[in-house]
Amino acid sequence: MLNKLPLSLSNPLALPVINAPMFLVSSPDMVIESCKNGIIGTFPLLNARTSELLENWMIRISEELKQVQQENPAAKIAPWGVNLIVHRTNKRFEEDLELIKKYEPPVVITSLGNPSDVAKIVHSYGGLVFSDVISLDHARKAAKTGIDGLILVCSGAGGHGGTLNPFAFLKAVKEFWDGITILAGAISTGEEILAAKILGADLVYMGTRFIATEESSASEEYRQMLIESTLEDLIYTDAISGINGNYLLPSLQKAGFDIENLKKKEVDLSFSESKAKAWKDIWSAGQGVGSIKKVSTIKEVVDELKTEYKNALQSQEFLGVK
Repeated sequence: MLNKLPLSLSNPLALPVINAPMFLVSSPDMVIESCKNGIIGTFPLLNARTSELLENWMIRISEELKQVQQENPAAKIAPWGVNLIVHRTNKRFEEDLELIKKYEPPVVITSLGNPSDVAKIVHSYGGLVFSDVISLDHARKAAKTGIDGLILVCSGAGGHGGTLNPFAFLKAVKEFWDGITILAGAISTGEEILAAKILGADLVYMGTRFIATEESSASEEYRQMLIESTLEDLIYTDAISGINGNYLLPSLQKAGFDIENLKKKEVDLSFSESKAKAWKDIWSAGQGVGSIKKVSTIKEVVDELKTEYKNALQSQEFLGVK
């Protein structure tokens, strides 16, 4: 089912899943445990607040995964990856790119900018470059930059999610794109992973499902809020960062936002009017938040996803769908 992916990527995967890079949430522990359990683990480079700390993280991830593989050659250790902000506002871009050259993460995910120069560097050491997109125009432009994969961020995704339906977005993109396609947005179960595969996606992007794990950097309060929240506890707004995204209403209420006015968009609520800090005290989640029932380990989540995926696949075969 992973035949479009290069062997270096498909062979180690227990599931066609990328644990999405989440600002202030993804940690080295999360990356390592994801890879050890057969899914691609990633983190935003800017989660490491200094270049020195980032280098320590990259050394630790690469060395620990290499050691695990050496100790158990038969283990399916998935590749690891990083998320690089390509936009000119990223003042650490050049420094982080140098560390990518030095430590050669197998997967580099680019956001907010032209990834063509990054792709040349990553391809020089045999890595893959994926770019996230939220519109057809964005996807067409990215497809011409020499990247390997498009991450289609659809309606329902956590953080800066898009507005397009995954059925329509994936179909439209495949009319001009024959590279690796990754589907993102409200994917939280094994059944939904299989559904994405049936639609034609090669991989899925899952973020929210992994926030309430022991290895994430999310606070205990954030994790508990996810467990207690449902689809009705989300709001899609640009009041936090200037870009529309899905956020947990309870965290906005705690930060002092007037939720009714926010919903009506009758007032301009710039974040400077709140005592909370964006992304630190105001928390994001995707529309799959209802699938989170407890704090788990990465292994427990992946095992649950594998069981759900296998059961869903067997159900389809029973119905004559193969």
